[in-house]
Order: sequence, then C-alpha cells, then structure tokens
Amino acid sequence: MYYDGHVHTPYCPHGSTDTFEMYIERAISLGMKGITFTEHAPLPHTFIDPAPTKDSSMTYEQLGKYFDTLREVKKFYRSNIEIFTGLEIDFIDSYEAETNTFLKEVWPELDDAILSVHFLKVKNTYYCMDYDENVFRDLIEQSGSLSAVYSLYFQTVKKSISHSFGEHQPRRVGHITLAKKFQTLFPPDFSYEKEVDEILTIMSERNMYLDYNGAGAVKPYCLEPYPPNWIIKEAQKRKIPLVYGSDAHSAKGLGQGLDQLVSTAALTSPLLLNRAK
Repeated sequence: MYYDGHVHTPYCPHGSTDTFEMYIERAISLGMKGITFTEHAPLPHTFIDPAPTKDSSMTYEQLGKYFDTLREVKKFYRSNIEIFTGLEIDFIDSYEAETNTFLKEVWPELDDAILSVHFLKVKNTYYCMDYDENVFRDLIEQSGSLSAVYSLYFQTVKKSISHSFGEHQPRRVGHITLAKKFQTLFPPDFSYEKEVDEILTIMSERNMYLDYNGAGAVKPYCLEPYPPNWIIKEAQKRKIPLVYGSDAHSAKGLGQGLDQLVSTAALTSPLLLNRAK
C-alpha cells in the first residue's frame, strides 16, 4: 500500500482528458492507500505564460469547479481510498507577492501543496524550461552554457525554499532536478553537488519534504527519477521526508517510475506530514 502525492487532472491543458474517476479507479486497482490531486495552479494574473502553446496551467475560472469536484469524489470514494485536495504552485522569480496573495485565497481548500520551479528568467525573458528540448536548447543559448542553466535552476529552487509564504507555505518541493529532463541530449560535464547540498540543508532546516518524482524515469531524455538516487540518500541522511509522486498526467501514468526508486527509501503520506504542521 502506498500513496501517490503528485497527480494531475483533466484541468491540465497539457495533460489528458481522463476524468477524476478514472484516476481514482486506477489508483484503487494499483493498491494505493491515498492520492493527492495537485493540478498546476493558475499563474499570476500579470505573468504571461512563456510556453509556446500557453498551456502551463489551469485557469482562475476553473478553480471553483476543481475544488467542487474534489469534494464530490472525496465523499463518494471515502470508504475506498483517501483523496487529498492539492495544487502544484509555481515559484516564479519576481512574482512572489502575487503568489502569496493566491496562496492566502486558496489555502482553506487545500490539504496539500507542492512548490515547483518550471520557469526561468534570462535577460528579462522567461522560459518554460521543461516544455521540450527545443526550448531547453534556446535556454542554453541565451544563458551562455548548460552549466549556467543548471546554476540558474538551482538558484531559483533555492530562492523558492528560502522565501517565506508565512502560514501558507507549501512544504513539499517538486522535482528538484527538473533541469536534468533532457540530460541524454545535453549531458552535464560539471558537478552540481554544492547547489544540491545547499538546497537540502535549507529544506532540513525548514522542515520541508521532498517530492520523490517518478516521471523523470519515463521521460525519454532523462531516464531517472527526480531526483536521482544519490540525492535521495543525502536527503535521508538529513531525515527529509520523501513523498512519492508519479506526476501523472493520465490515469495510466499513476505509479510510474516507482520500480526505479531507491528500494530502501521510506515513503510517507503527504496528509500525515501536513497533520503534523
């Protein structure tokens, strides 16, 4: 029995149209004890989605229905599986104030939340870094090197976990090695251990949790979880709780990458962690 703490929904414009019920029935069939729906939260009103297809998140207009649907399925499936209401919140450099306002608005609805970095700012231009390999190549060219992209990514992750959203602080950090999504195309020939060590140290000090994300293992140019094994072992040394997340964008994606996680990793429930806040 295990939990999947990072699952998307039909409200994701770059995902599938699979219904909540399809995800839940699939989760039950896999023997999951619980599932957290963590749809991409609406982006700040004044932020222009840099993804070429402008499909990075759900809209503000959809939020009410999203929460209403989760209330309904929680009630219907309450005797079969634990269902948690969550959002994946984007940390966007220079948009912290708008993000804080949004968190205050939605916090009463949330059981759980993930704080992630998808957007990087280079020369006053934002890039959706994980959109595809072509955008990532442009990001390298504009940054000057692959090393500069990694450095900027980890700096932004560090900034996200160092920033205080007060009592509305998402405590789980999403896919902290997302910069490696295209690593077989753009293999790093440099170390980033220092940056990772700094991030894990801050996470430990702030009692944050790690999204042990299986999606990277099935991405054709990554082929390993986010983060890889050596980072998980470092996290465990610091007693940072690990929450498995498939990052599924379709029902069939539930449980993905689970077989490639560190076998000794102690996975926990996001709701148990949040109850201990």
